[in-house]
Amino acid sequence: MAKVGLPPLTLFSAVLFMVSSAVTGQNENPREMVPAMFIFGDSLIDNGNNNNLPSLAKANYFPYGIDFKGGPTGRFSNGYTMVDEIAELLGLPLIPAYSEASGDQALHGVNYASAAAGILDNTGRNFVGRIPFDEQIRNFENTLNQITDNLGAADVASALAKCLFFVGMGSNDYLNNYLMPNYPTRNQYNAQQYADLLTQTYSQQLTKLYNLGARKIVVAGLGQMGCIPSILAQSARGSCSEEVNLLVQPYNQNVKTMLSNFNANLPGAKFIFIDVARMFQDILVNSRSYGFTVADRGCCGIGRNRGQITCLPFQTPCPNRAQYVFWDAFHPTEAVNILMGRKAFNGDLSVVYPMNIKQLAEL
Repeated sequence: MAKVGLPPLTLFSAVLFMVSSAVTGQNENPREMVPAMFIFGDSLIDNGNNNNLPSLAKANYFPYGIDFKGGPTGRFSNGYTMVDEIAELLGLPLIPAYSEASGDQALHGVNYASAAAGILDNTGRNFVGRIPFDEQIRNFENTLNQITDNLGAADVASALAKCLFFVGMGSNDYLNNYLMPNYPTRNQYNAQQYADLLTQTYSQQLTKLYNLGARKIVVAGLGQMGCIPSILAQSARGSCSEEVNLLVQPYNQNVKTMLSNFNANLPGAKFIFIDVARMFQDILVNSRSYGFTVADRGCCGIGRNRGQITCLPFQTPCPNRAQYVFWDAFHPTEAVNILMGRKAFNGDLSVVYPMNIKQLAEL
């Protein structure tokens, strides 16, 4: 698989500065609640890591980014992603993609997320190039190895303990693995067995991040995937697939249990869980009270529910994007991303626990 990354010295010098600042307690901006945020995930939070890969999972073309000041960057949205909003609330600048950051841009962290990536390495292979979670962790490890050689393990560990880590994985392990007809997975595992396989692998991966120095870790659960336009388009009535929503429930339950175990057993660690399913259910049920008038089709896409073919290059999207829940066949609009970012940051125990991101950052 093609590897894409920053020139080693560029990323190294930037993160070296970030680590030095964290060790000495000098934040450039007094509003910064944490020195940096490191991001791992899939297309919900990718911001350009697939742009230079031989991949079918790309969003670096118009109308993606139509409402983003940088235009089409590789974000699978008309504007902000959820982690963009969280970065802003933390007082950080937007976190750059690993493949594209340079110099000062990387001072506040790096985004390693990749569209079509999964917890399992073979997830998303229909899209050819993508960077699975294991490889995202290796990219982070490469960054750390260079810094540690220069600063020493103790200083790096002290700095990383203050940083925030955001992980959002698992959607593709269902959409682009379990539910794909050219994968054997569905014949090999029932819903609970597959959830167990995913969380067993995920547990090892998150433990590795902990062993590399991550201490404040935010983990996003899976949303109401049976209600996305791509799934709605396959339904005879155009309604949410209860089967798909039930399929991912054991996964979310397993992840909650896993994170509770981590908090009890990993010294110094604080893992929090974002209940995306509950957040999304609330947005869908109460869409009008949030200002959304269209909750059952994409703003940009083709076919039933604008979900059979996703947003094509230079396609004209809906003009009233702020009133749509979904941007394309799979992804929410900027309006929803901002709303969910704020709920994760400030929300109560019904949507994020055992504390919210603001409380975690202030620890």
